[in-house]
Amino acid sequence: MPTDDRDARFREQVLPELEVMYRVARRLTGDATDAEDLVQDVLVRAYRSFDGFDGRYPRAWLLTILRNTHINQLRKRRTDLLDDEVAQQLPARGHDGREDGTAEQAFQDDLDPVVRDALAQLSPKHRAVVALVDLDELTYQEAADVLDVPVGTVMSRLHRARRKVKAHLEAHGITEVPR
Repeated sequence: MPTDDRDARFREQVLPELEVMYRVARRLTGDATDAEDLVQDVLVRAYRSFDGFDGRYPRAWLLTILRNTHINQLRKRRTDLLDDEVAQQLPARGHDGREDGTAEQAFQDDLDPVVRDALAQLSPKHRAVVALVDLDELTYQEAADVLDVPVGTVMSRLHRARRKVKAHLEAHGITEVPR
């Protein structure tokens, strides 16, 4: 395939997804600069493998590359900094490998204190789903791709999380919670 056609298809399918990729990368890394670097790495990897991409579901394809690239970066950093014996003694971390993980960072933003408290009481898995679906506005399938879980798992986690948040808000006098 001529390079001009390939480049045009790449721009057409990838550029519209940059904003979503950056938002998800920001949630994963917790840092704007790291998120930019991650997205840049994803774009390079996507461009290199673009000939093998069938053109369907570019967002899901890109978010899968983003997730895998992020995991690989975390593994590399961990091995660069720690030997295996020390790494095994570290406490469990959030999905993104940080003590203050993806969803935890998302909820430190400008949220009402009662809402922030309700979200803080969710498990990390439930907070991650809420961050991706409700804050980043990913589809269930896209969130499933990022988290590497089935779509049904995303749906059930989101349902449970929303139910718990609603109950918490109602217990604190917020009786009209939008669905």
